Amino acid sequence: MSALIRPMRPRDPHEHHRAATTLELFFDLVSVIAIAAVTAGFHHAISEGHGLEALPKFIFLFLAVWWAWMNLTWFASAFDNGDKLFKILVMVIMGGELLFAGGAGFIFETMDFSYGLLGWVLMRFGMVCLWLRAAHTNPEYRGTALRYAAGITIAQACWCLLYFGTAPGSTAFFLGGAACFLVEWAVPPVAESHRQTPFHRHHIIERYGLLMIISLGELVLSISHGYSALFGDHPSMAAAVVSTAALVIVFAMWEVYFWEPEHLPSRRIKTAVMWGYVHVLIFGATAAIGAAIAASIDVATHHGHTDQATVSLYFGAAFAVWMLALWVVRDRILPLAPAQALCLPVMAALTLLAGIFGAPVWGFAVLAVAMALWRTARPPVAMAEP
Repeated sequence: MSALIRPMRPRDPHEHHRAATTLELFFDLVSVIAIAAVTAGFHHAISEGHGLEALPKFIFLFLAVWWAWMNLTWFASAFDNGDKLFKILVMVIMGGELLFAGGAGFIFETMDFSYGLLGWVLMRFGMVCLWLRAAHTNPEYRGTALRYAAGITIAQACWCLLYFGTAPGSTAFFLGGAACFLVEWAVPPVAESHRQTPFHRHHIIERYGLLMIISLGELVLSISHGYSALFGDHPSMAAAVVSTAALVIVFAMWEVYFWEPEHLPSRRIKTAVMWGYVHVLIFGATAAIGAAIAASIDVATHHGHTDQATVSLYFGAAFAVWMLALWVVRDRILPLAPAQALCLPVMAALTLLAGIFGAPVWGFAVLAVAMALWRTARPPVAMAEP
């Protein structure tokens, strides 16, 4: 039984060489599928000329996928003991997210959760069990863990009431959904105010970096679709140009995001909550850029029912959100030189203007290169462990 169930002791927040486990990487595969499914729905909506109508759905579903990932990520950073029961409960959470991801296309079209709600119940069941285990094992963190378990349960009850009490996709549904997310997001600050969990700062930085790689994968997938248009009887050089420009963009985004190793400069709860929550704008904007790239390829291959100027609006807005969110969670906090600190806000404004004026994808590539050269002109900031 010792191999099956071990005490769920808190991890050392200063543990040396703390890295993501293979189980965490395995769990991330589920997030890949879910993010891809949600992004595909948004891509097709933009390409068909209904992007604005689909935007609330994209935001709603992306928030759901991100929140499931975030819940387990922060818990594992503090209490992952790697025993068999932990792995089984993670499998239950993965099964729930896969059930939700499998219906993401249907949910995107109809906003009818049906079995997707069951997936959420399974995910929350697994998380509540994990927090109850932490409460049982650790008297010093019992109050925090019980607050998490109770908060997650209340939030799930709110989602059930929303599903059975409103029409899918109605105004009441989206308003109620926003209220449910507010309940969800209130749980960690309320729970952590009792006693902060011992999350590992560098482990969390790595986990968020891995999800950023997953999000960038949406751009890479779109790029590959563009190059596939070169094969066949009627190769599309226009699609290849879009893909090449997009490749430059994704490399520039990767360079700028990972340039600073100290993304999260402190373990203070206010800093951690702000950093952890605002990152959803970075991840979501990255996925939206991937959808815009895919829609641009549709326009280039004459498979879309819109024009590039319209697609560029989504491209420019998403890229601007990405830059501003990265400035908020990182550059605003780090002790940067004035020139570097101004880079992302200035480039965000230029990128948004490019979107408004219908710039082609290669135009955004030029701006992305300028951003990367400007932001990485000086060495990364060196910070001591706080």
